[in-house]
Amino acid sequence: MSLPRESKGSTKIGRQTPIAQTSQGTHGPSRSRRTSRNSRGFDPDAFLATIGDGRKAMFFSKKQTIFAQGDPADAVFYLQTGKAKLTVVSKTGKEATIGILSGGSFFGEGSLAGQALRMGSATAMTDCSVLRIEKKAMMEALHREHAFSDVFVAYLLARNIRYEEDLVDQLFNSSEKRLARLLLMLAHFGKEGVPETVVPKITQETLAEMVGTTRSRVSFFMNRFRKLGFIRYNGSLQVHSSLLNVVLHD
Repeated sequence: MSLPRESKGSTKIGRQTPIAQTSQGTHGPSRSRRTSRNSRGFDPDAFLATIGDGRKAMFFSKKQTIFAQGDPADAVFYLQTGKAKLTVVSKTGKEATIGILSGGSFFGEGSLAGQALRMGSATAMTDCSVLRIEKKAMMEALHREHAFSDVFVAYLLARNIRYEEDLVDQLFNSSEKRLARLLLMLAHFGKEGVPETVVPKITQETLAEMVGTTRSRVSFFMNRFRKLGFIRYNGSLQVHSSLLNVVLHD
């Protein structure tokens, strides 16, 4: 298996000691220095787009493993561009896809909550640019920069809401509706009447794993959606907003 390539210019910068500066002296000076640092205008987007102390830019080719189940959980990852999938393998060897990520997604954050080993694997579905943030650097940034912690917490809350919706979807909706909702989510549905490209060559097995049904059922519903004009195959899968009718229809 080929090794990930570091992006050009991603040579690790020598460690600085921002925490040492804020931890010396009494609480008063520490608080004033922290306020001064925040007042300079911390930019979360710039933080997530550049290398620095504890941050390394990496490139993963399609189908390359970003991290594997059982690896040490010592960093958080931020997907800058591309698409990746999260999978987990049971003790009996059965693999399930539990999520598909797009640019702007955090993953591997279990390390911040005391997770010693990775509970699942992350694999590039397309060429991916990823920022690897060491656990210590991530914790320091979250404690020091309120603007960054706001961005991170907002992402976690949005994902938690989506997980709750997934659970309701699984409990109460048919497999056809679950598949339609998944396709709309993968297409980043939002622009009325405009088809948007989904992950190229996403397999029906992967869709079946995420929907919680069989491949044959997925194939049946995909053919139905195509005949009704809800989706289109043209080298990659495209989803039309009219697919929303399947989700809304009782």
